[in-house]
Amino acid sequence: MKFSMIFEAQMANPSREHEHQVLRDCVEQAVLADEMGFDTVWAVEHHGLKWYAHMSAPEVFLTWVAAKTERIRIGHGVVCMPFNFNHPVRAAERAAMLDVLSGGRLNLGAGRGATPVETSMCGVDPERTYQEVEESLRMIGKAWQDPEAEFEYNGELLQVSPHSLLPRPEQLPHPPLFMACTKKDTLKMAADYGIGALVLGFAGVEEIAELRRTYDEAIAARTGERFVSTVVNDHFAALCPTIVLDDREKAQQIGARGQRFFAQSIKHYYGAGPAPDEAVDPNADEVAAIKQAADDHVAYLHEAKIPVKTGATSVFNVEHAYGSPEDAIAYVERLQAAGADEILCLIQMGTVPQEACLETIRHWGEKVIPHFRNS
Repeated sequence: MKFSMIFEAQMANPSREHEHQVLRDCVEQAVLADEMGFDTVWAVEHHGLKWYAHMSAPEVFLTWVAAKTERIRIGHGVVCMPFNFNHPVRAAERAAMLDVLSGGRLNLGAGRGATPVETSMCGVDPERTYQEVEESLRMIGKAWQDPEAEFEYNGELLQVSPHSLLPRPEQLPHPPLFMACTKKDTLKMAADYGIGALVLGFAGVEEIAELRRTYDEAIAARTGERFVSTVVNDHFAALCPTIVLDDREKAQQIGARGQRFFAQSIKHYYGAGPAPDEAVDPNADEVAAIKQAADDHVAYLHEAKIPVKTGATSVFNVEHAYGSPEDAIAYVERLQAAGADEILCLIQMGTVPQEACLETIRHWGEKVIPHFRNS
């Protein structure tokens, strides 16, 4: 099993000065993750989502991290692949360049970037995002099958006459491919395409187990006709929100507060909720507060006459790897049993202070990861 970290560059107080500090803090965390034995550092791509994610140029962030590290893999989790975000030829060129300069350490994930804020900002047609992501994956999957040949592509949406696609990546025919999977339909797509799945896990272990079953069933049923490459990557990575400190109660409170900020940010951009609450009260019972936020969310849906679907409060579920190293080990054991091939540690949430992030990374590196590597 692999252990990784994923970065949103999320922040309360999105002032210019604090924004710059958070971005530098993320680099410091990534460098420490390399020293502590984590396998991969992943970075999202979002545009214009104040508070929620200031990681608008992950290719620059990941290149900076690669230059400061020796061993850890560098993961795009993900590149927004609709053409007006990133033309597939440019996405392929940047990925290959980073793969070469990092010594073959790149993982390349694809996603839609489908919030109304992002699509309107970049002129993306929301109705074409799935089709454009698939076309981009097919182009990248084909690009370097013969690294000495010119690249040519004739698809439904794009045509490229023979050109040299340069540089060529160190990992041939391309870095491992993944896709962000927020629901069962996209999991089935990832399986059909023959690429890895990056899944959320806020609802808890039971949801992860169900998503793993969906992925495995789709893998068993596929014919191979929709593979985007000659290389198949059936890898299932699951999100694990975590804060681990010497003070178990403090870790639980900091984790719950960070997750409540994360959940409010998601609601703001995906569900037209209010802006996230930036205040941090060191005396508040944040575990109780996030449970109340879940109840308030359900009440809002009822009041707005919006159907309350199963999982409507999943982002408010606080039963994660918050607490002591032993708590984290116990939770990861459950994720392992649920079928996770990789644990995506979500540590950097908007209200979590830098010292808590760094202490969490150290505890994982010194106690949690060795527990599984040595067993």
